[in-house]
Amino acid sequence: MVAHRAAGSRRARERRRREDRVHGQNGGRRLDADRLGRELGERATLVQFSTAFCAPCRATRRVLDEVAGMVPGVVHVEIDAEKHLDLVRDLEVESTPTVLVLDASGRVVRRAAGQPRRVDVIAALGEAVG
Repeated sequence: MVAHRAAGSRRARERRRREDRVHGQNGGRRLDADRLGRELGERATLVQFSTAFCAPCRATRRVLDEVAGMVPGVVHVEIDAEKHLDLVRDLEVESTPTVLVLDASGRVVRRAAGQPRRVDVIAALGEAVG
């Protein structure tokens, strides 16, 4: 019983840590075109870390493409996590999909692990361009 409670507490702490990362900033880090392999958007950039066999990554790609197409000056950059391990380690990407929202200067303003909802992506963009 005690071991079960300890494991439950550990899972709760891990969940809170992940939730903090979903809504928090990434230390104000900046990414540039050289690191991303593509130019930043004029107003914001949606960066998606994916892997080849990740089903939620495909759905995330559709959402991010759709939102980027709706907002002028916003681009979607998809990065193959397996081919860019240095960037994955540097940004502490632990799962795919992971999405970073960058402002016009490349500063990470939001991040999310898992498949984001369209409304949440739009809200995060509001923070990046506002």
